[in-house]
Amino acid sequence: MSTSLVLRSTLPRALARRAVAQSSSVIQARYESTGGEAKYIPGGPVLRGTVNDPTTFPAPSRIHGSYHWAFERLLAASLVPLTAAAFVTTGSNYPIIDGLLGVTLVMHSHIGLDSSLVDYLHPRKFPLLGPICTWTLRGATVATLVGVYQFNTNDIGLTELIAKVWTA
Repeated sequence: MSTSLVLRSTLPRALARRAVAQSSSVIQARYESTGGEAKYIPGGPVLRGTVNDPTTFPAPSRIHGSYHWAFERLLAASLVPLTAAAFVTTGSNYPIIDGLLGVTLVMHSHIGLDSSLVDYLHPRKFPLLGPICTWTLRGATVATLVGVYQFNTNDIGLTELIAKVWTA
């Protein structure tokens, strides 16, 4: 911004335009010519390769978005009857329901936290922190799924644990 201001104020108009045109790969200044003087248009210089560039979006696909939305809603809606079924029938008698409840809870939590990361720690704005947090979430999800599997197969199970904590 300061370069274009210096050029406009110290050099003749023709030289200033030539210099700005040569440096247009770095700075694109917006001018409005009225009379014999160049006026600055609000919005200022647009720096290329920074946060001023428009966001690139993936190619639109109705299938991609609708599958994700439908899967998230199905997962959230399935938690209600699955939770009720897990507590009506104890987890030790029906370990498949206990395992499904554990996987469904972990996946539901992962999708919610991933949506928060996508919204608030976008890799374009946070090029280092965004991917680190995303991969940390993925690693934590895998570790939690392994832990839930171990707990359901080698210990009392998720439903029995919640029932014991609830009555304690």
